Amino acid sequence: MDFARYFVHYPEGIQSQVEQLITSGQLKQYFERKYPNAHQLQNEKALYEFTNQLKQRYLKNAPKLNSVKYKKQADLVKNALGTHTFKSHQHGGKLKAKHEIAIAAQLKQAPEALLKVLVVHELAHFKEKDHNKAFYQLCCHMEPDYHQLELDLRLFLVLQELELSFY
Repeated sequence: MDFARYFVHYPEGIQSQVEQLITSGQLKQYFERKYPNAHQLQNEKALYEFTNQLKQRYLKNAPKLNSVKYKKQADLVKNALGTHTFKSHQHGGKLKAKHEIAIAAQLKQAPEALLKVLVVHELAHFKEKDHNKAFYQLCCHMEPDYHQLELDLRLFLVLQELELSFY
């Protein structure tokens, strides 16, 4: 299997380290050591509360979060692990807005740190629509280890594709 699609935008050095981790068969052991437990946020109510707590801590003045749901994604590379949607509609004389976050259902069996990095990413879109410098600075403000956790999240996808998940 070709897992390079998950790591296309990473520097050559990291890509070669990732390839060695996968081909040497040590990926599962890496996760067992670093992330021994899956998160306990198995329903959408718990996921919403977890997400809303992060929003209240870091984005107090951001608009209300209407919903957070797990959503089945067929292709995690093309369809994204998470999405933030903003919908506005006219209701009477007022403009109503809704902010919704969808998280790939495949992450129900992920470590909490990896779920958190995805939630942080989607919350950052409340303030910054594009993936620019300010966006990643906000992500790092909410989760200082953001970049390492994002890489580990991609490694977790490889682990799932290889059907080596141990949770």
